[in-house]
Amino acid sequence: MAVFPYMVAAYLLVVGCVGLATSRNLIHTIGCLTVCQSATYVLLLSVGYRRNGTAPVHSDIAPGSRPLVDPVVQALCLTDVVVGATVTALLLALVIQVGKRHGTVEPDELSGLRG
Repeated sequence: MAVFPYMVAAYLLVVGCVGLATSRNLIHTIGCLTVCQSATYVLLLSVGYRRNGTAPVHSDIAPGSRPLVDPVVQALCLTDVVVGATVTALLLALVIQVGKRHGTVEPDELSGLRG
């Protein structure tokens, strides 16, 4: 069962990349990018997981008696979630502006840049 989280992360990454490659809508592209990023959440959490591990907080458990889950990986995953939400919000705001300016969010129908 130790391979299962890595297979889920690989599956999410492949599904997101296929969606990115076949997307014909900017909002769909952002959704596929979010699916790709969710693969990193699964990967980070599976790297830091320890079977029968306890939370890395101070308690009355003797040091070294039980394995601890890695708190650094949990912090990285939380940071990844925050950065992902920020990037998604920024990209959606840009798509709204593109939709207002060009009247469409289809990449094939967008006109070239004029300066």
